[in-house]
Amino acid sequence: MSRLKELGAIGQAPWLDFVDRKFLEAGGLQTLVDEDGLTGVTSNPSIFEKAMGHGDAYDATLADYDRENPDAATIDRYEHLAIQDIKAAAETLRPVYDRLAAKDGYVSLEVSPYISDDTDATIAEAKKLWDAVDRPNLMIKIPGTPAGAPAIAATIAAGINVNVTLLFSLDAYKRVAEAYAMGLEERVKQGQPIDRIASVASFFVSRIDAAIDKQIDTRIADGDAESDALKAVRGKVAIANARIAYQWYLEFLQSERWQALAAKGAQVQRLLWASTGVKDPAYPDTLYVDTLIGQDTVNTLPPATMDAFRDHGMVAETITDDIDAARHTLAEAERLGLDLDGVTDRLVEEGVASFVKAFDDLLGAIAGKHPATA
Repeated sequence: MSRLKELGAIGQAPWLDFVDRKFLEAGGLQTLVDEDGLTGVTSNPSIFEKAMGHGDAYDATLADYDRENPDAATIDRYEHLAIQDIKAAAETLRPVYDRLAAKDGYVSLEVSPYISDDTDATIAEAKKLWDAVDRPNLMIKIPGTPAGAPAIAATIAAGINVNVTLLFSLDAYKRVAEAYAMGLEERVKQGQPIDRIASVASFFVSRIDAAIDKQIDTRIADGDAESDALKAVRGKVAIANARIAYQWYLEFLQSERWQALAAKGAQVQRLLWASTGVKDPAYPDTLYVDTLIGQDTVNTLPPATMDAFRDHGMVAETITDDIDAARHTLAEAERLGLDLDGVTDRLVEEGVASFVKAFDDLLGAIAGKHPATA
């Protein structure tokens, strides 16, 4: 059995952090579903920028659209291309969705990064994209910013599945977990069913270590008196942070609030580990998969990490290992002044800025194609 299928057998869903038209048309996604038990796909502006902004895979479709819509705005041209890919991925995953009774089989499409601080605009765009794709196994990606939390609650209340993205801190995760519960509670008040509403909370991992390790390396190079203690937490903070988030998730499931929703058929909001590609070559290339395997979780893997795990990943339930050690690591990070809270706040800002930059580049590339395809 594929190691990725083994992940599914012990409760973690393998998702692919990639979408591309040539890959879809060549049957690449279907192969991963059939051979590796893949159950989901995620996309973001950076992924679409790489797919659409380079090469000619989308040119014919864009030319057809432009002939029928000569005055279309660049954003509409992008959405036309993206929605086609998302629909195709959703169709491939639909048998998974049906077999698992709406508990998995999802493809994610992100709202514009330009509106990450605008609650009302996020709600409106989530509904627009949901209607445009018109597939029950779609998740709308909404950033877990302060403005995003009320948008998440409203979107869930409207019956739209949500993938909460750009989560780095425990406090941010708690905020969006409560927003998910709030949205479900509103549906209950409206007399609406909640058993087929799904959500994941995308908790980013490797970027935290990249930022913390940079601080550590600088301080060690400067001869810091705490060099030994700093070395001891290097490469461990992100995993510890994720494991403590999962502990909070387990506690929340036992709360009266969640139990009341579960009694009405509510699905858990699974923690999804994102940014799981290793950025430091000194670390094992499957580090952020091997160490975060657990029940009712998702790992969305970039293709290279997926290949590495398929080849030599370690399959075992590890998310609940060494919780005391995880708490100690976070306590040490605080004692050493590594400022995890500040790092995670900055990473949210940088993540939004990165998606904005990718979106700018993407729209620029599509705009540039217009003369060639007119």
